[in-house]
Amino acid sequence: MADGLTISQAAAFVGVTVKTVRHYHRLGLVAEPGRDGSGYRRYGSADLLRLVQVRTVAGAGVPLAGIGDLLDAGPERFAATLDDVRRRLTEQIEDLTARRDTLHRLAQGDRALLPDRACAVLDRLVALGFDPDYVATQREALVLARALVPEVYEAFLARLEHGLGDPEFVALTQRGLDAASWEPDDPRIEELASALAAKLLSHDAPPTMPTGPTGPTGSRRQSNASARYGLVNHHREERAPSIARLNTLVEAHLRAAGVDIPHQ
Repeated sequence: MADGLTISQAAAFVGVTVKTVRHYHRLGLVAEPGRDGSGYRRYGSADLLRLVQVRTVAGAGVPLAGIGDLLDAGPERFAATLDDVRRRLTEQIEDLTARRDTLHRLAQGDRALLPDRACAVLDRLVALGFDPDYVATQREALVLARALVPEVYEAFLARLEHGLGDPEFVALTQRGLDAASWEPDDPRIEELASALAAKLLSHDAPPTMPTGPTGPTGSRRQSNASARYGLVNHHREERAPSIARLNTLVEAHLRAAGVDIPHQ
């Protein structure tokens, strides 16, 4: 068309809205064309080419604020800018993929907050016959440990896996659960604490954050180790005073054997 296109026609041809074209004008990305005798702006081929260029580069992820300089830049700078945009898009894709995977894991319960290896430990507890409440407590402890002491989490899981492969250790742990119904001053608690501590000390595994009478032993040496240790190792024990005493006695035995466990 000799007289050019109206703004609505130009927008439709390029594949954007009239509002977008006007926004490009305000940002100085596309020069406003002259008006015809009726006062309407008319877009020629050069204007349409610039609109297509701006739309394409913006669609590729380049911020609008940088498009003008980019389109007017030389080949080297243009290529470098596109490489930077490509890098940022890759990072965004990775982030979105991670979010999608998290949504997928949310539909699978534990897998939203725990890695597959930890979920396998929980499955092992179920297979060994531990009651649902204990499994739920261990699930929460695993989540807490992962958040509070991520640097030792893998070693923490290794110690749990090691313990669950020991029938005597499993039997002691199950007896420890029975202790929840005992009175806190029951003499059997001292006997059980001694047996649990001895079993923990007999396991050849790297020191990690303790997680209770049936969990790993050792401690972090940071100034806040005591607080972190307490949040994990003493999770839910307020529900059963006898378990709280059992934990305390096990810790005392381990300290007496030279294991560095924070005092609460």
